[in-house]
Amino acid sequence: MLIGALLRVPAQAIHRRIIKELNTAGFDDLRLPHIAVLQFPGPDEVRPAALAERAGMSKQAMNQLLGSLEGFGYIVRTDVPGEAGARIVRFTERGHAAYAKIIDTLRDIEREWSSELGPERFAQLKALLMLVWEGPLVR
Repeated sequence: MLIGALLRVPAQAIHRRIIKELNTAGFDDLRLPHIAVLQFPGPDEVRPAALAERAGMSKQAMNQLLGSLEGFGYIVRTDVPGEAGARIVRFTERGHAAYAKIIDTLRDIEREWSSELGPERFAQLKALLMLVWEGPLVR
């Protein structure tokens, strides 16, 4: 198997689990596409264009997702003081609660993976992924 699949398949499983746990916790209007906005480090205090770039999507597609999340009450888009036309995304109370549930779910997943792989091998996996994260391979 090539590295793309080895990284993509677990990431997709994690995303599906996050949405399932969010839906079970009462955030039942969230769907997989919303992960593009809610992915680490989250959208709070970020401009829509930066979120689009982070997610690798067009500004228009990102604005559709943001409109959806705004309609569901997870975020608001507000003007940036002193910058005509500039907008910034802010979590609402509901958005903060959903994001906290995402973090809790990720901690559960890490505990499960550590149990399945063994603590030493899981720590090694995370250490290797951090090397990739911090290095030139993902630039």
